[in-house]
Amino acid sequence: MQILCVVGAQNSGKTTLVEALVGALGAHGRVATIKSIHHDIDPDTPGKDTHRHRIAGADTVIGLTPSYSFEITPGGKRAADSEQSVLVDTVERLRQRGYEYVLVEGFHDSSYPKIALGERENIEPPVVIRETFDSIDVAAVTNAIVEGRFGEQ
Repeated sequence: MQILCVVGAQNSGKTTLVEALVGALGAHGRVATIKSIHHDIDPDTPGKDTHRHRIAGADTVIGLTPSYSFEITPGGKRAADSEQSVLVDTVERLRQRGYEYVLVEGFHDSSYPKIALGERENIEPPVVIRETFDSIDVAAVTNAIVEGRFGEQ
């Protein structure tokens, strides 16, 4: 499985690059994404059934719709030893599910290879590309990922 983080300052083009890479990598295998979110969000609507199940005390709530499934499990970053450990655990679950590619938006302090967009300085190695969004060649990055040039994870 190939794992690549896309990191950078706010509005540096991270999400747009992830979108482009998802589209390009999808022709080569299954792609999952992980997004670091710095504020709490509620992914299910208060008052609706999944929310009611969660509030009632279910450890995990899984919603199955005609087109999608989703899982809500308490914990997140605050319940883990560190952001790095929750990321590693999440990547391992995706590995067990058979994904070939995982794109991570954020987690600048992880040990996974990174594309750094813009001038942000406090990024832990390994940084495999440091560019602005406008100078990124999506086709070249896609080929490097598919060929495993950023390191097999």
